[in-house]
Amino acid sequence: MTSNFNLSANDTVDRRDFLKWFAPATAGIAMCSCFGCRTTPITNRRQLLLIPESQEQQMGLTAFEEVKTKNKLSTNAKYKEIVERVGQRIAAVSNRSDYQWEFATIADQTQNAFCLPGGKVAFYEGILPICQNEAGVAVVMSHEISHALARHGGERMSQQMEVQGVGKIVQVVAKKAAPEKEEVFMSVYNVGSKYGFTLPYSRTHESEADEMGIHLMSQAGYDPSEAPKFWERFGASQKGQKPQEFMSTHPSDERRAAALRQLLPEAQKEYEAAPNKYGIGVSIA
Repeated sequence: MTSNFNLSANDTVDRRDFLKWFAPATAGIAMCSCFGCRTTPITNRRQLLLIPESQEQQMGLTAFEEVKTKNKLSTNAKYKEIVERVGQRIAAVSNRSDYQWEFATIADQTQNAFCLPGGKVAFYEGILPICQNEAGVAVVMSHEISHALARHGGERMSQQMEVQGVGKIVQVVAKKAAPEKEEVFMSVYNVGSKYGFTLPYSRTHESEADEMGIHLMSQAGYDPSEAPKFWERFGASQKGQKPQEFMSTHPSDERRAAALRQLLPEAQKEYEAAPNKYGIGVSIA
């Protein structure tokens, strides 16, 4: 039986026609993936990187200066001290002494934080009450720093280059195979690449940063049991309906908490072996 890809009331793509041009496209992805590969620290996942790290870091520095210029920096001395202290402790176990580490606390109630390539960290005041204590800050800090250590930004840019390149192949093949259905074929490809490639990779990055992060915070001397607790608090703080996980760039908070609990036995050993132990540290309140 021949199945169809339904796009609208008037447009369908025959499965056999789809496979005729999709096979060369997937071959293009495989060829792209053979070049520029490295493995991530801690998790040892193979990844595609087409952009030099020096270029990533220069982009990170430029973006960070813009963030500091366009946003009001915090004047809350306690917040700034905690962010700086936790940040430096995580940085000390990152094995990236070549990074020019910098930690900025932003006077904004957005529940967010990020680390740009090269160790440039922005922490928004709005997420600190959910952290509750230094260990909660360490959960977020180590997660964001892990994105930079694993070069997720460069990997996403490389993946976008790959998707765009394969898209050109799809367009050329589709035009030759069935010119009257080229637009329909491209619609299928765009949807497929988003939900079958781009979004799953984004969720992989988030899960990987969680895994790397719990090890980093443990090695830095913070109680890793705070990691799943933070994500439970964060999930409870979110208002409104969340998108289904397969349509989201992030795994669900419940899934993240459960995955981190599975990592606790190993992380606890690293915490016990840490030369300095801070437990949950100073309370935010």
